[in-house]
Amino acid sequence: MKKVSNNKVVKESEHSKIIVYPGEPYPLGATWDGEGVNFALYSENATGVELCLFESQESQREHIKIEIKEASHHVWHVYVPGLKPGQLYGYRVHGPYEPAYGFRFNPNKVLIDPYAKSISGTIQWHDALFGYVIGDENEDLSFSELDSAPYIPKSVVTDSHFDWEGVQPPEIPYHDTIIYETHVKGFTYLNEEIPEEIRGTYAAMGHPATIRYLKDLGVNAVELMPVHHFISDRHLKERELTNYWGYNSIGFFAPDVRYSSSGTEGQQVVEFKNMVKELHRAGIEVILDVVYNHTGEGNQMGPTLSFRGIDNMSYYRLMDGRYYMDYTGTGNTLNARLPSVLRLIMDSLRYWITEMHVDGFRFDLASTLARELHEVDRLSAFFDIIHQDPIISQVKLIAEPWDIGYDGYQVGKFPIGWAEWNGRYRDCMRDYWRGADSMLAEFAERFTGSSDLYKGEYRRPTASINFITAHDGFTLNDLVSYNNKRNYANGEDNNDGEDHNRSWNCGAEGPSDNPEVIEIRNKQKRNFLTTLFLSQGVPMLVAGDEWGRTQGGNNNAYCQDNEISWLDWSKVDTELLTFSQKLIAFSKAHRSFRRRDWFRGLPIKGKGLEDIAWFLPDGSEMPEENWNHDYAKSLAVFLNGKGIRHVNKKGEPIYDDSFYMIFNAHYEPVEYTLPPKKYGTEWRKVIDTSANCITDDGQILGPDELVTVDSRSIVVFKHALEQQKI
Repeated sequence: MKKVSNNKVVKESEHSKIIVYPGEPYPLGATWDGEGVNFALYSENATGVELCLFESQESQREHIKIEIKEASHHVWHVYVPGLKPGQLYGYRVHGPYEPAYGFRFNPNKVLIDPYAKSISGTIQWHDALFGYVIGDENEDLSFSELDSAPYIPKSVVTDSHFDWEGVQPPEIPYHDTIIYETHVKGFTYLNEEIPEEIRGTYAAMGHPATIRYLKDLGVNAVELMPVHHFISDRHLKERELTNYWGYNSIGFFAPDVRYSSSGTEGQQVVEFKNMVKELHRAGIEVILDVVYNHTGEGNQMGPTLSFRGIDNMSYYRLMDGRYYMDYTGTGNTLNARLPSVLRLIMDSLRYWITEMHVDGFRFDLASTLARELHEVDRLSAFFDIIHQDPIISQVKLIAEPWDIGYDGYQVGKFPIGWAEWNGRYRDCMRDYWRGADSMLAEFAERFTGSSDLYKGEYRRPTASINFITAHDGFTLNDLVSYNNKRNYANGEDNNDGEDHNRSWNCGAEGPSDNPEVIEIRNKQKRNFLTTLFLSQGVPMLVAGDEWGRTQGGNNNAYCQDNEISWLDWSKVDTELLTFSQKLIAFSKAHRSFRRRDWFRGLPIKGKGLEDIAWFLPDGSEMPEENWNHDYAKSLAVFLNGKGIRHVNKKGEPIYDDSFYMIFNAHYEPVEYTLPPKKYGTEWRKVIDTSANCITDDGQILGPDELVTVDSRSIVVFKHALEQQKI
């Protein structure tokens, strides 16, 4: 029998008391055990906490308010028997309001539970959501007495039970992974093969039409842009825009309600799980883009929605008490040096792995999480905890290895066990194909997995997440169509977004009906895609790039929840899509492009050929002095299919066909001499980006024969394994 607490409980609508129990401090959040709900909230500096229960999202005030008296190790807790999943709740937290010293408690504000597994509805912007008086001459030092209850979304008690039907995560190794970055709404909203009532939702992402498309394309991991419940800023609403990308989290355990077709009071959790189950059933992993570096509460002039009002000093990095450190450009930074914040992040990650069955995470502005005092520290507690965690350490961990703070660019500097968005790969390949002055040595490093960045730390080529484009920046089509961004629709006079895009419009700015311009653009798109999928490392393709999606030159469409961002399936370039499908299938069929380990550049034991060799147009191997020429635009590379040095799961050696690849970024054709007989007795052309061709029946040439490689194009030859002596 549980001991009855002396908590003061008021049922405001009837002024009668109900029975509550002391409850437990763990787990944090709201936990239903079949008989009632345990509530636990961390706040080190609070002087009092009230649990508020609501009858509906539209309720103007709570109908039950429970004053929590039990606190263990700064965790306020109470158990309420009889409550069930679907119950809406929030907190009012008491304490000093002294912003100059970092305290911003205001019990007039109903607060979202940081551990809420579901959040009902979205912010309804109103002055009452701010802890201070809007327009007061003292700004955030003033104190607001307006009640925020009618405008704040409520936390929801959930039931964790779900039938996974025995479907297990695919557990695809990095070297076999092809990542597809996409947006739940943008990818599905205009797809007429999906029922209209579920377009733009988790259900649409798990729909057979979506899965069929992904399977036909050949990708096996979707990287979803943020699905943690997020805030759309007030200033965007005032400009009739919205936060489309979602990098403004407020609920690190709750799938965002905007992508739910089934309901707002816990149904979104079930819908998300169903999406994951169906994708897993099809052999497709789910990676989440997560934002643990800041919250949607902004700087000192932002609203009081959750963390700020629960215990400002226990969650944020502050300067002089009143102000917030901002390494992210969003107004605040979560303080990952504090045990309470580290616990929040780790609990969130474990929850999405164990309860939601996701397969990995891409960490937005990950350098911020590794900052100790100010510098990025590779030995920080954040890395230590993840490295030793038996659950988190076993999934895919991908860093966006930079932030806007001092020394924030950390590409190649994350610890073993992490993969990274390789920004240097993106920059190099863009420069090479637009004809900019760049070194062939740089191209060779990026193409072979960036050993200069990762090999010294005992990491593998798969530490490099290779990409040409990402959600932020030009699409692939726009990369070859615009020299300059076109962001006027964002309402910032085209001042937002990156100015240095390393793009080339191929002779005309924006849409063109010039056949020569169109031909070059189409060839450039095929060049970028082919380079991406033949490079060592893990390729990441942005949704729609495989068929020429455009954003009209907008390279920062974060606030465009409309046709600018949504994939328009009526405008698919079917020729490019077919090329992309064949290219991905070709890459997946050959382990030469999916190596687990580094090239050695040395002869294979017992053989006279290296595992990799580089050639000049005359058929001779590349001498040292040629690597650093900034005017050289063409080179060839030989990959030895007998030099993979891998074994399969049975311990048997893995062999593949050998390949001779010629890259020509020059504006004129280049004549190449194929390598001598020792490299291959017969070479069949299998890829020609100039001819829009991927085939097994291409032209056959012999050693030392001449081949003309068209301007700005790639030609790939294959020497079949069965023709090689092993």
